[in-house]
Amino acid sequence: MTLVEEEYLDVLQNIEWAILSVYRENPQLFDYDVDKALNALWMGYRSEQIGKAKPPPAFNELQDLLYERVRAICEWRLGRNPVQKEGEDGEVVDLSPEPLTHDVILACIKRIRKSVEFWTKEGGRQGYLYFIDRNSGL
Repeated sequence: MTLVEEEYLDVLQNIEWAILSVYRENPQLFDYDVDKALNALWMGYRSEQIGKAKPPPAFNELQDLLYERVRAICEWRLGRNPVQKEGEDGEVVDLSPEPLTHDVILACIKRIRKSVEFWTKEGGRQGYLYFIDRNSGL
């Protein structure tokens, strides 16, 4: 396991869950679509980190859905989209994890892109998607 996998397994699982949810709803999704969305997210967060404007990506409908779903997870992990629930006593409980840095999100996206590249070479145009579907435990 790499350092990213050891330290941020939960973040990687969150992002892969978002990818898997889109794939299960849309079996015509390809690894190329995943890589394109992840690349756009990486570029967007990197641009944000250095204070540079980034134009919105040009996607087809399926790529846009994937991009938005993964982006929502990244935003939540950055602490921008808190999740709250009303407890049994009526008190609102914050279920959000500790906010992460841009560096962590960028490292996680990069790690998943490496996995997409590897599994596409191993298993074809949906190799990564097949792999996470079979091994996710979801």
